[in-house]
Amino acid sequence: MTFKALVVDKLEDGTTKATVQEMTEDRLPAGEVTVAVEYSTVNYKDGLCVGPGGGLVRTYPHVPGIDFAGTVEASDDPRYKPGDAVVLTGWRVGEAHWGGYAQKARVKADWLVPLPEGITARQAMAVGTAGFTAMLAVMALEDHGLVPGHGPVLVTGAAGGVGSVAVAILSALGHEVAAVTGRPETEGYLRALGATQIVPREELNETVKRPLESETWAGCVDAVGGAMLARVLGQMKYRASVAAVGLAGGAGLPATVVPFLLRGVNLLGIDSVLQPYDNRLRAWRRIAADLPMDKLDAMVQPATLADLPQLGADILKGQVKGRVVVDVNG
Repeated sequence: MTFKALVVDKLEDGTTKATVQEMTEDRLPAGEVTVAVEYSTVNYKDGLCVGPGGGLVRTYPHVPGIDFAGTVEASDDPRYKPGDAVVLTGWRVGEAHWGGYAQKARVKADWLVPLPEGITARQAMAVGTAGFTAMLAVMALEDHGLVPGHGPVLVTGAAGGVGSVAVAILSALGHEVAAVTGRPETEGYLRALGATQIVPREELNETVKRPLESETWAGCVDAVGGAMLARVLGQMKYRASVAAVGLAGGAGLPATVVPFLLRGVNLLGIDSVLQPYDNRLRAWRRIAADLPMDKLDAMVQPATLADLPQLGADILKGQVKGRVVVDVNG
């Protein structure tokens, strides 16, 4: 019995090429649980893996896809049985281990999370790694004192995958949300998700000489990094926190320690790859409770395995809005 997968092969000239191929189950890597994959997504890491340079991949041939949702087909682990709905994000699946761009996947049981009741596999991938990361960021801000009513919460890179879900969650929780975007055409989309203020990217994109500016933001989910993160740190309210989730604007941080010392600002690093199981479960349960599914549907751009090479290139150029949900059986 064969199944379809997007396979990245290395060519003789050192470049790589991604094509949809038929594959047999005996080629799947080792693992305790075999999953019939229903949906996956497109993330920045996926773009790196699918692209002609190969990005994060070390061994070929390779099946990318850093997340997936589906149904357990076979299991050697007592925690999972055939028919169980599961979701996977992180653990370097899709990078070092074959991932979700296939109709079947085999992984370690420890990497899976039971899909909470009330969420379908498609909805889980509309959330995906990006939305899971957004919820981790919101939870971290709450753990450090963020509550509605303390002032606007800033979301940078707001039209992207993490940013879109963060805007929707924060708005649903009762926060005033300020969305940063460099694409004016996304304003209507962001307001529909719940943003009450649109901040043009150029207003925050330059480093200023003053280490502190007016106290403006009660919290921030930052998907950009670089000069924008440095600027935002100087605009945070006293003892407010920034959850750092990305580096679209660069890995450097041209900042000073002054916001940390004089305002007690917290910079919280958000890792979605190696999160402990209990916190993964907590995040998915919060997603089921606090993410408005009608707004989630508005973020979704459908795709199939055949669309992935182009979408991988698009996301690296910042040309993907919201969440791409890949129907691997489509």
